Amino acid sequence: MIRYAKPTTVDEALALLGEARWRILAGGTDFYPAQGAKPFRDNVLDVNGLATLRGIAETGSHWLIGARTTWTDLVRHPLPTAFDALKQAAREVGSVQIQNVASIAGNLCNASPAADGVPALLVLDAEVELRSLATVRHLPLEKFILGNRRTELQPGEMVTAIRVPKEAATGTSAFEKLGGRRYLVISIAMAAARLIIEDGIVANAAVAVGSCSVVAKRLSGVEAALRGLPVNDALVAAIQSTPMDELSPIDDVRGSAEYRLDAAREIVVRAVLGAAGHASVEKVAAA
Repeated sequence: MIRYAKPTTVDEALALLGEARWRILAGGTDFYPAQGAKPFRDNVLDVNGLATLRGIAETGSHWLIGARTTWTDLVRHPLPTAFDALKQAAREVGSVQIQNVASIAGNLCNASPAADGVPALLVLDAEVELRSLATVRHLPLEKFILGNRRTELQPGEMVTAIRVPKEAATGTSAFEKLGGRRYLVISIAMAAARLIIEDGIVANAAVAVGSCSVVAKRLSGVEAALRGLPVNDALVAAIQSTPMDELSPIDDVRGSAEYRLDAAREIVVRAVLGAAGHASVEKVAAA
């Protein structure tokens, strides 16, 4: 017999997860399309009643984004400029109607190579909080998403929050997405960049690309090439000349592997320049 449950507390949800296998239903924007016309074969655990999992909070060491927080919630919440890339990505997640109900944790657990939120979270060194009845563990996002539709989520566990360390919530950031049209599109390639600029020099850089490998990837070579450079054309030259060996794009209906690589390099340039431009604006605003 297929079961449906809608717990009202996290502890109740964890107790249910500990006794049987369930498919977790949060926003449902991926859940229902994936189900299609097929009959339900799995128990359904509806977590939409768990109010404590929705919202954004600040602690002494982290920013905490509840698992049920929607993309609209994120856009509306006052956050440091380091989160600008994530807010820009949030505006690219489907339609406004989708953004109003889709959960951030659902975007991660769906584990699509084209998940819009992942590159922007990667440049924030985001961690995923996983809870079961027995334990709470925190995994770096890059270790949580294992491949297409595969995560490190274990039986009995659920994602309860995304954590961003305060030391990574610094600097300025930007997000760029390339698709076959402007809106409501699965990306061909996307990039997020976060820069810390001191006296016109890139003191630190974080760059990630999605839709160009089985999972979104940080580009460590590009990051290293950007550090120490002045904020001018040297940034573009460094990106154009640095190998992006982390990427392994495929040919599909949205674009060839060769096109994706070229596109990735271009949108990394745009994201980095966008982050640098935000830094200039921030400096002017503070003056």
